[in-house]
Amino acid sequence: MKITIKTKNISLTGALKDFTEKKFFGLRKFINILKREEDKKTLAEVLVELEKETQHHRKGDIFSVKCRVQLPGRFLVAQSKSEDLLKSVIAAKDEMKTEIKKYKFKKTDIRRREQRKMKKQGAI
Repeated sequence: MKITIKTKNISLTGALKDFTEKKFFGLRKFINILKREEDKKTLAEVLVELEKETQHHRKGDIFSVKCRVQLPGRFLVAQSKSEDLLKSVIAAKDEMKTEIKKYKFKKTDIRRREQRKMKKQGAI
């Protein structure tokens, strides 16, 4: 799984990079890591964008985290906004986890529906 981190209006420190990679690397157990036999590349890519939305001093610091996971044939997106950057990263990770679970359930549910349909037709 490849994780790419981009920032806007924030400097990417080592601690912030490590924290973000650690949180989003935990998603690998929810994603089936598919590898091609010939070139051994992972097909799942994660793009994380960390952004400080406003520079105005009266509005305060509002941080935005956008996460985009590229799976074979599908893009999953999660967003979070908060006054604390670390809380926003954790919220985006949790939202992405639920999106991945929905995607996996939908794939398995389609197969189950087809099997039920075949079973009913065969029983009649």
